[in-house]
Amino acid sequence: MNDYYSLGLTDSDRVNHAFGGGIPEGSVVLIEGVDGAGKSVMSQRMAYGIASEDAYVSYISSELNAGEFITQMHSLSYDVVEHLLGGQLLFLSADVDTHRNGSQRELLARLTEPSLLWQGDVVVVDAFSAFLRNDPRYDAITGVGDEDHAMESVLTFFESMTRKGKTVILTADPDAVTERGLMPIRSVADVFLQIETETVGQDIRRTARVRRFTNMKQPVDDGIGFNVQQGRGITIVNRTVA
Repeated sequence: MNDYYSLGLTDSDRVNHAFGGGIPEGSVVLIEGVDGAGKSVMSQRMAYGIASEDAYVSYISSELNAGEFITQMHSLSYDVVEHLLGGQLLFLSADVDTHRNGSQRELLARLTEPSLLWQGDVVVVDAFSAFLRNDPRYDAITGVGDEDHAMESVLTFFESMTRKGKTVILTADPDAVTERGLMPIRSVADVFLQIETETVGQDIRRTARVRRFTNMKQPVDDGIGFNVQQGRGITIVNRTVA
């Protein structure tokens, strides 16, 4: 029988209910979407909600520093300061500029080495595609059809983490890496979400398409509509399809 990490905040939104009551422990979650689709916000909501349920969460960002992360979360009414100070949530900022000062750093190797990041029950990597795109070794084989082989050691590491009951949440921009580069992680993801957007007037309608959800606790719809609002964060919406 599977255990689950509740996404929490059941008194303020319907996110946990929309995702069937939680994310399975020991799973790989892939949240895919183009720039601005809302994948980072979704991962932030998951991280905050899970931490609010007393699980330990590690969050590494390729875009935000600690101050920017706190400001971003506060704008969504996710007050992470208490979680950060209490040790329930660990935030790390990743410098993915491999050419700074002439240094060629292998980002994927560093990401998957034992570190404080992997001590969390749930580990969020936002954005995993930035580590792929900026890793010099991975970049060197992009386009020659060998990306899947380069992912083998990464996937082996993720598997070793999930065997320990840890859940790994990855965000990825499909425009930032090749299709072949994304296929290996798509194939092993226990939960695979693709976020689609549609502009209607001045509104942006977002839908998380559930491509795979292994061992769901309760039934999950194929498409989960949601809005991102300042001061409210993520809200689940029901849309009628004509």
